[in-house]
Parts: sequence; structure tokens; C-alpha cells
Amino acid sequence: MDARSRFVCGITAIAVICGPILSAQAPDRRQLERIEQALRQEGQAVIALADAAPTRTPPADFSLTWHNDFLKAQNGTFVPFIVTIAPRAAQASDALLYVRAARPAAASPESREGRRRPPASEPPPPVYPFEEIYPVTLSDQPVRIARGFALPAGDYQVTVVVREREREDQRGRRRMAAVLRQPLTVPDYATGTLATSTIMLASRLTVLSGPPPAATLGDRPYVIGTREIEPASDSMFRPSEELIVVFLVYNPTVTSDRQFDLEVEYHFFRKSRAGPDDQQPGVPAGLFARPGERYFNRTESQRFNPAILGPPFDPEAGQPVMAGQGVPLAGFPEGEYRLLIRIMDRISKRSLEREVAFTVQS
Repeated sequence: MDARSRFVCGITAIAVICGPILSAQAPDRRQLERIEQALRQEGQAVIALADAAPTRTPPADFSLTWHNDFLKAQNGTFVPFIVTIAPRAAQASDALLYVRAARPAAASPESREGRRRPPASEPPPPVYPFEEIYPVTLSDQPVRIARGFALPAGDYQVTVVVREREREDQRGRRRMAAVLRQPLTVPDYATGTLATSTIMLASRLTVLSGPPPAATLGDRPYVIGTREIEPASDSMFRPSEELIVVFLVYNPTVTSDRQFDLEVEYHFFRKSRAGPDDQQPGVPAGLFARPGERYFNRTESQRFNPAILGPPFDPEAGQPVMAGQGVPLAGFPEGEYRLLIRIMDRISKRSLEREVAFTVQS
């Protein structure tokens, strides 16, 4: 059995466990075989949508949104992601969600078809760095599915397919479906130099009483140690809300006596009619507003060192520094903002700058 056949069989197993009950009575062997065959065909139909040439117009019965972040992992880079599914037209109750990450050269079926081989030597089915399928329950509200995968650094193409599940009472009707494709560039955290994760905007940061069971982490990819990040659904906030920013700092310089010292600054710029030379008094040295924006304010800087984090914290063992801010937005007039974050390693004198955009709107 080749890799793709095993994957389709895996789809069948998932669908049998999680799919809807087709009969109120216990099915006999022949009925189970028919169910298994139908579910295998569902999986093949999902993969066929992903394999279709990008030049073909994909179905768009659902509105699909992709969001991902990047975190350092023991092997490669961990990519937690959220797929948001919003029905466009007729209501569907159950669907299959398929996510694939492929190297660009292997992402297009056309590139594989272009390699002519003798008929007796058919090319083997592709093996992708990541592909999984999940049963999902839909509603009349957007549904967010959070998962994650680890990949080596490099360029990929992500393909997301959502296809409505088969139902006995609707045989012969076209299944609602949608396909989303987009490039993904995975950063390399194995260089040993000062680096950060993605800057994450969160709607909530929860401190857990302890590490959650390993069996639950598959659908909780934003658990980091004993903290769980709930990413914000978008970058628009009301003045009554709080801007929660979370990120991880990797590879600070550690001395022979296990000392390290990081300082993090947070600076806000607001879009305005200000020119590039129209700076407000008191702008910190080395900071400059871009054309069309003006320096707005800053928060108190943060320090991270052994005296603050305590003896158990050991960055040499791979522990990242979790940094972030919770900033009430009541004092922010409506408008578009850019948060500039400056991370300084006070021992090596190295520094990084990261930024994230957000909007305050009533």
C-alpha cells in the first residue's frame, strides 16, 4: 500500500470514528463496507480538490481565512495555525478540513505531470512534509479550527480544502467546498542568534494551573508551558478593549556565570498627516516616524534577567523568554497604529526590532 493510499485509509478511520451516524441500528458487515467505501471516496474527493491545477478556478462555497505564527521547536519550526470557515450560501453541518504544506516544486500537479516516464514506471504518489485531515462541525457562525505542525526552515505552499460531508438524504447533490492556497516562508531558529517568535495579538492569555495533558495539545497549539494564548480574530479593537501582545525571545547571550540581560521597549506610532521630519518632542533616540504617521506614546520598558525570572529559568536549556504587554486602549483615539518593539541584549549589545499593526475603532 503506497503512502497516499495509507493516508486515504487514515481519512476513512477518522471519518468512521467522528462522522455522523448513518443509521439508528447497528450496521451489518455489508453496510459497514458501503460506509467505508463512501468515506474513502470522500477523502479522495478532498485530495482531488487539493491536487487540481492552480490555474483552475477553485470552488468558493465557504470563505476561508488562514492565520499562522512561528515558534522555535526542538526540531525545526513549529507553525501553529487557525483556519476560519464562514459559510457563504446554503448551510452545511459537517465537513472535512484538509491542510497540506508542500515544497513549491511539489505543490503543483502540473509539475509532476510534466515529467514523462514510461507507462510501466508510474511516478510514486508525493509525500508531503505535512498533510492532515480533520472532521469539523459547521454552524451559521464562523468556525475557527486551531492546529499546528513542525517544518524545517524554507519556503512552502499551504493548501487548505474544506468539503461538505456526504449525507444519505442528499445523495447526488453537489457538495459545497472551498480551496485556499498561499505561500509560507518558515524562519530558521537554529542559528543561535538573538531571535523572536511571531508577534502575536491575543484576545486572552490564560495562566494554567499546570501543563495540560499531552493528549489535548493537538487542538491547543497555542499552549506554551503553563500559558495558553488565544489569538485575536483580527487586528481591530474597540477603545474599551485591551491590546494584548505576546511573543517569545530566543537565544539571549548567557555568560559563563549564567547571567543574561534583556530589555524590551514598546513604542506606538499613529497614522496622521505628519511628514517624516514632523517629530514630537521626546521621541526616543534612534526612532523615526514613517511618512504619514506620528509618534504617539510608549510604555515602560521590561527587563528580563536571572534576578527577575528566578533560578529555575535557564535559557541555555532552550527555555525562551516570554515577553508582552497588556495595554488598555481607552486613551487611544480611533485610528491606525503601528507598535514598534525593540529587543536589546544588554550583554552582547545586539538588538532587534519587530512591529505589528492594529486599528482602534468604535
